[in-house]
Order: sequence, then C-alpha cells, then structure tokens
Amino acid sequence: MTPTSLNEASLEFLIMSDLTGVPVERLRQGSAINDLPAVYDAEWIPGLSLDFDRAHVVDTRQLFIFLQRTQPKIVEELGIGSSGAARTNFLNRLQGEVTRRGVVDVLRNGIKHLIPETIRLYFPTPTPGNPTAAQRYRANIFSVTRQLRYSLDETQRSLDLALFINGLPFATMELKNAITNQTVQDAIVQYRRDRSPKEKLFQFGVCAVHFAVDDSEVWFTTKLDDANTQFLPFNKGYNDGAGNPPNPNGIKTDYLWKVVLSRDNTANLIENYIQLVEEKRDNGRKSRKLIFPRYHQLDVVEKLLADATRNGVGQRYLIQHSAGSGKSNSIAWLAHQLIELKQDNKPIFDTVLIVTDRRALDTQLSATVRQMGASGWTTKRAENSSELGELIRKGQRIILTTVQKFAYITNSIGNDHRERSFGIIIDEAHSSQGGRAAGQLNATLAKKLEIDPDTEELSFEDQLLIQMRGRKMLDNASYFAFTATPKNKTLEMFGERYDDNGQIKRRPFHTYTMKQAIDEKFILDVLQNYTPYLSYYRLIKTVEDDPEFDRKRAKRKLHHYVESHEATVRQKAAIIVEHFHEHVLKPRKIGGEARAMVVTDSIARAIDYYTAINAELAERRSPCKAIAAFSVDQEIDGEKVTESSLNGFPGSQIPDRFREDPYRFLVVADKFQTGYDEPLLHTMYVDKRLTSVKAVQTLSRLNRAHPAKNDTFILDFFNTPDDIIDAFQPFYRTTLLSGVTDPNKLHDLKAMLDGKGVYAWSEVTAFVQQYLAGASREQLDPVLDLCRDRYESDAFDNDDRIEFKGNAKAFVRSYNFLSSIIPYNNTEWEQLSIFLRFLTPKLPAPDDPDLAKGILEAIDMESYRVEARQTIALTLEDDDGEIAPSPTGQGGFQPEPELDRLSSILESFNDMFADANFSDEDRIQALDNIRGPIMQMLAGDDLLEATLRNSDTQNTMVRFRDVFEKALISNISNNTKMFTTKQDNPSFEQQLESMVFELYKTHMLGGKS
Repeated sequence: MTPTSLNEASLEFLIMSDLTGVPVERLRQGSAINDLPAVYDAEWIPGLSLDFDRAHVVDTRQLFIFLQRTQPKIVEELGIGSSGAARTNFLNRLQGEVTRRGVVDVLRNGIKHLIPETIRLYFPTPTPGNPTAAQRYRANIFSVTRQLRYSLDETQRSLDLALFINGLPFATMELKNAITNQTVQDAIVQYRRDRSPKEKLFQFGVCAVHFAVDDSEVWFTTKLDDANTQFLPFNKGYNDGAGNPPNPNGIKTDYLWKVVLSRDNTANLIENYIQLVEEKRDNGRKSRKLIFPRYHQLDVVEKLLADATRNGVGQRYLIQHSAGSGKSNSIAWLAHQLIELKQDNKPIFDTVLIVTDRRALDTQLSATVRQMGASGWTTKRAENSSELGELIRKGQRIILTTVQKFAYITNSIGNDHRERSFGIIIDEAHSSQGGRAAGQLNATLAKKLEIDPDTEELSFEDQLLIQMRGRKMLDNASYFAFTATPKNKTLEMFGERYDDNGQIKRRPFHTYTMKQAIDEKFILDVLQNYTPYLSYYRLIKTVEDDPEFDRKRAKRKLHHYVESHEATVRQKAAIIVEHFHEHVLKPRKIGGEARAMVVTDSIARAIDYYTAINAELAERRSPCKAIAAFSVDQEIDGEKVTESSLNGFPGSQIPDRFREDPYRFLVVADKFQTGYDEPLLHTMYVDKRLTSVKAVQTLSRLNRAHPAKNDTFILDFFNTPDDIIDAFQPFYRTTLLSGVTDPNKLHDLKAMLDGKGVYAWSEVTAFVQQYLAGASREQLDPVLDLCRDRYESDAFDNDDRIEFKGNAKAFVRSYNFLSSIIPYNNTEWEQLSIFLRFLTPKLPAPDDPDLAKGILEAIDMESYRVEARQTIALTLEDDDGEIAPSPTGQGGFQPEPELDRLSSILESFNDMFADANFSDEDRIQALDNIRGPIMQMLAGDDLLEATLRNSDTQNTMVRFRDVFEKALISNISNNTKMFTTKQDNPSFEQQLESMVFELYKTHMLGGKS
C-alpha cells in the first residue's frame, strides 16, 4: 500500500475535490480535467492554468462559455465568439472596468461595451418561484484552478489556488501545512514578500479577497501592499479565544471551502457583503477600501437572518461583540438583509430602525450603513423627532436615529403604524433602552388592541391596558441589540433564556468575546501595562478652636479638596508630561504618532488639567499641546469658558485636530470616554473612579489596532488593580445573567408605600383616571398637593420622608424596567407608577444638614506626594462572567452622622497607621492587602452582603468583624505587622476596622449608604 501524502499539494487537491466533487485521483491527472463533462450547475468545476489570460486576468475559457450560454446575441453582435481584435478589445475593456470599479461591482452590475445593452458577468440568486432567474443563476460558472501561473515576466510565478466566477478572479489562496513545518504565518509572509501588488492579479480590487490557510487557521486580506499588507483572522474561535475547534469529521479549517465558499454562500458574499467603500483621509483626499466580512460578522448576520426567517417578528436577540470588532459593519449588513427577508412572498419587516446611543457617531454610522448596502434601499437619518415620525409614516425602509429622539414620538403618530412590523437594531444596547424612552418607542410601533378607540368607548381599564401594552416588548417588532458590555437589565431584556439545572438564566444569542479579539490581535490588551499610583498627603488645622464635623462627610470633602488642589493637579500634570515624553515620545510609540488621553472626574478638573499640562509643556519647551474636551460650557471667574475658547477651534473639529501635530494630549470629562475610535491613542492617564461598564468602555479607547502599535499604557491615580480587574472580568468572555428579577419585590414596595399614609388608593385611581382622560392641571395638581401636605406634616419625621421618597423612586424605576418584560399585566402597578411619576418631583428633599460644612475653611494642605507602584500586567480569569439580576429592593435611608473634632478627623485622615510606626513600605503593603485578598474575602461573604443591604450598621458590624478577622488570619503571612498591631493597639484596631468597613461598603454599594 502507498502511504498517505500529507504535503502541501495534498491540501490543494483536497480543497479542489471538496469544492468540485471530483475525486482526488482524477484531479492529480492534471490535463485530464479538460475531459470532464461540463456540468455547470455543479458547485465548482476544476479549471486549468493554461486557460488563464495573464494579460487580461481572466480565465477566457470559462468567461466565453458563460457569455455564449447566457447572452449569445451579444456575443454575436460584438463578434467576440472567437479570437481576434474584437475579442481583444472586449477583454481590454473588461480589464479596465475591473481595475476601475473592482471585480465585485463588475459582477453585480456588468459592463457597457460598444452596444447599449449591459453585458452581464453574473446572474444573482433567484427569488422563490422565478424559474427564469433560477435557470440563469445555474448558468454561472464557479471554477477553481490549482497552481495558477499569473506573472507576465519570465519567472512564471504560481499560486496554490485561485477561484473564478464566470472567468473573473474572485479569490486566491496560499496553503501551508503544519505537518511539513509551515503555518498560516508562512503563507502571510509569502503574500507580503512574493505576491507583488504590481502584478495585475494582485492589484487592488481585481480579486475580492486573498486567503492564507493552513490546517488550523484562516487569515485574509483585501489589499496586498508588500510588507505593509494587513491580514485579519477568519477563524471560528475556540473556548472564546483564537483559533478553531477540533473537527471530528475533517480538517479544522474545512469550514472555509465546505461552508463559506460553497456555491450559494459565495453568491451571498458577492450579492450582500463584499463592498468597495470610500474613506476620507485626514488631508481631505479619498481612499478606497474593500470590505470583506470577518467570520464572526458573517456568522452572526447569517444566524440572525435564519432565526428571523424561521420565527418571524416578535423576537429579541442580544449580540455581545467586543469593542473594536466591527459592529458598525455587522449592523449595516444586517439592516440591508433584514429588509429583504420574506415569508409567503411578503416582507417580514416593513421598516428597519437603527438606534444608536452615540449621538456624535450618528453621521459615521449613517455613512457606513449607506455604503455597505448592497440591497439598493436608501438609508435616511432622522435629524429630529418630527422627521423621524414622518419617515415612519412614509414607510421609509431603513431609518437611522438616536434613542433620545424616541422620547418625542407621540402616540398619535403611532396609531397609524400598529399593523406594520419593524426590525429594531440597537447599537451599544444598554439598560437605557429599557426605560420610558423605549416605552414610548414601543407605544409608537405597537399593534392595535382588540378594541378600536375610534368605534368603541374605552373604559379606564382599557386605557391602562393600552398604556401597559405600549411599554412592553412588542410582538410586531424584533429587537437586535449589539453591545460589548451587557448589563444585567440588558441581558434580562434581550438575552436568550435557558435552564441551568432548574435555574432560569439568560445569555447572549451570539458572542465575539474580548478574549478572542485580543487573542487574534484584532484589538490590543489594554491591561498589559498598568501602573497604579498611591497618594500621600498631610493636612493641618488653620483655626484656633476645634469644631466638630460629620466624620464621613468630612473625609469625603477632604479627599476631594486634596485631589482637586492646585498643587495636586500641578504635580500630577508634571508626572503626566514627564511620563509621556520619556515613555511614549522618546521610544517613538506608534512610529512617533502616539497620543494620550487624560480622564478626569469633572469639567472643572478637566480645565485645570488642560491648563496645568500646557503650562508644563511650555516650561519644558515641548512641541506638544493639549486639547480640552467637554460638553457643557463653564463659567470661571465670571467668564464663559468653552471648548472653542480654550482650544482655538470648534469642538466638532477635535477628533480631526487630535490626529495632527502639535496635539498629543486629549483631556476629557466624560466626552470621548465611550464610542470614540482612534488607533493613535496609546496611553491613558486616569484621575477618576471607574467601575463596571464605564471602566471597560473608557480603558477600551486604547485597544484599537494600528500597524505600528504594539502595546498600550495606563497610569492610574485613582483606581486600584483590583478595581479594574473586577470591572473587566464579567466581560472578558461570554457574560451570563445568573437569574431573573423577582417581580414580587414590586408587591413588597407597593405595600410599604401604601402603608405610609401619604396617599389613599382612591386618590391614586381618581388621579390616573383624570390624567388618562386629558384633565387640566387645575384638576390634577390638587390631588398631588394634598399628598405633599401629608408628606410634610408632623406625622412624618425626616427618616419617614427619606424612606417614602426613596421607595417611590425605586418603585417607578423598577416598574419601568419590569413592565417591559413580565408576561402579564398588573393595572394597580401601572396606576401607582403613573401617580408616583408625578408626585415624586413635588416632594421636597428631606432635611439633610451638611454637618461637614466649613471644614475646608479650617484646614490647609501641608504636603502632598504621589508614588508610582510597579507596572504590572492585570490578569483576568479564563471563564464566563456571571452578573446578578437587577435589584428591586428598597431605596432610601439616611445614616446617623458621626460627629468628631476637627483635630481628630485630621489625625485619622493623615495618620491611619501612625500609631503602628509603619514605614511607607509597610503602609503600601497593608493597603494593597486590604484592597486585594482581604477585600475579596469580605466581598465573597454572602451573609455579610445580605446583612449590609437589609440590616442596620450595628448588626452589620458584628458580622463584618468576624469575617475581617478571618480574612486577616488567612492572609497573616502578608499582614503580620498589621495583625499584631491590631491585637495590641485598640485605637489602631478601631481606626483600621472603620476604614476597611467604609472601603467594603463603597465596594459593595458603589459609594451609596
């Protein structure tokens, strides 16, 4: 027996055999391929390199067979049925059009040559029930040629495989084999080194795509540029990471030729995905870019289309795709194909609405959707709410708008559209889509109830049902929600329900994880170079007496005072400028083009940093400058300060100017922290608390890839490594919802509110009836004012008022979310929600005396320094993230102030570890352990958390001391000095417990008492 050949040629023959159905043994005969029967409705047919016209870059045999079989009259009229000048002229014309327009556009739209008729080079997929179109589609010739000799010079270079559509080149492949010690990276090197873009076959647009393939991975490019050629992965992903899963039935990468490049799927790529688009460069010139979908983009769109076709309207889909994964393109492809979906020869969706939270990127997304559309449907942007309503009324097929505009759509507009169906694509879906704005959208699009308000009188109950029906997720709309960081409400609203051993949970419909994007080097890992800074400062008393202040509030004010102090900002600005020049500019990061973002916690702080950084740059005689970015104009020393007045140009120009010298620093206050794509961003300086989704979104501004970008850097003055790890961990792999929100909590909240005596239920019902009937304010306000009087009466103390108003807000907030997803209607909840929505703003804020007022006038800062810790790589656990459902618990209580003398407050603030005679090194180690393993044990104790959320401080402290003691003992090797000092020094023990308890509460409650 002859041993199996596992060389590179064996992979070539295997792919050809799988595509054509011709046995490998027959293919190895080479020229005998010509003797095969011409069954042109086969998947693919074998081609020969001898038939390739290198001068005109076409397989002439397949081209003219196709033209003769489909358009014989044109062939005869042009005289191109045989060799000669007419055929040469035609081939010259064809090659020129492919070079100018790209092969995909030529395939889609044909060419003009001499005669008025369009010469068709491809016939598209037929619609059901159209036999003529089906016959023409079958006449297309899909051919694959092995060892294609393409070069015009004497080298006669060849490539492994070339794919042709009706003789026009569609794709090339370079194949490698790990068994012979070559991988896909060798194929990439071969394209960069040996496949010159000066060769006609490899000129831009002549082929749609070039694949580098081995037996484990697939990569591709659409533009060869010698050593600068950029390849992207085209892999399924494995364990939420890079690569491909094992294939029990063959080679890992055979999905490429068995599935993606099947005849029908290749036609789908030509007709719906591949697109030549224009991009505007910084210098104003336009450049062309050929877009080919990555595997996860193709996979998600095809799976969504299949599910929507199978299940019709009324579905919800959550797509968790990492930041920087090309969501805009995925959304564009999905929109143009959703509008084409049909059942029983009728459109499934009458209109597709694309909703984005990113107002600044509305224009950018609109351009993407327009350019990526192969469907022929135009996309309209709704510049305002009235225009949005008009576009819906006119039946515009694809509409782009922002979620904010839905709040202005009235129900009267919606009455005209309740019999129509809608596909709603949400870009960067967050829980905001679950509030009243989305409710008003739903009311606008909702189907009619069984009752026709024009012919039947609506009862009070009917009106309530209409209100509730409008707020629910609709059965005449399907929702397609894209996000990189799904919150619990987002998962509960749009996620896929599944049963995990009796526990109902939710998960995304499709994922392309942060882990996979990093593994594939499509984005950079922003956590690889993270440097935390610790602050040390000393405050002194500047008054003779020793007044008392609320200890907790005083410490918060003192912290803010220190961190916003002019000397503090100046010192940090000096660190930022020094670091940027020494570690970013000098090593010429991103080829010397690297930029930095400075993240601040307020507009005032951003302006301070902007001023301080520019002053440091001027003192250093640096060529660099900073730009300030914020959304709301400020007044400083009686003068109006705007972006324009600071920067010298309008805020709209900031993204373009930031790419130009001398601008290297972008100082921001919220603006540009999300939805901002700038590959030149390399370094981020953070002086703001970042938690959960906001932390991921902010730091992910650095992750965009650039050919010269190999790393990123974060310098953090505020957060700890554990803070950042906790924020990123749930979104590293697939994010799951651990349960569902318990609607019974609304029963509990309602019972508490009803029992307070602020309102009578008859008053609630009467108010809602009048409100729904369109009563005037003169009729409505008296009811609300009566309830306000009760709330302010002596029957209620301050704690009662805090509890009632907090619970009222909690009820409205929870009901707004739950009413959109619970499968039943509760008219009492609806009535109470309407009533409280108007009552709560009328209730004055409970007394909350500021017992720390005046402390800043009584102190001064004696010293301040910040100290860098070691730069580290933050490591995330390789596991799915799980987040808890949205809480619906009580809201509102005011802790008792803890009064203390100013001297005592300053002493504890300055010298938490003073009695222990700790060195700076001891303090740093103690703080690291408190924020690290000790805090992890505290946060992991479910009983302690439950006590914190549901009991008083005294009971919580009992459990806290027990868990804290165990945490210290279990980590005693790292906490020996702190533990022994705590045992020997009651004063230190009390201060330590108080500090750690406050840190624990902030960690668990987000800073809310």
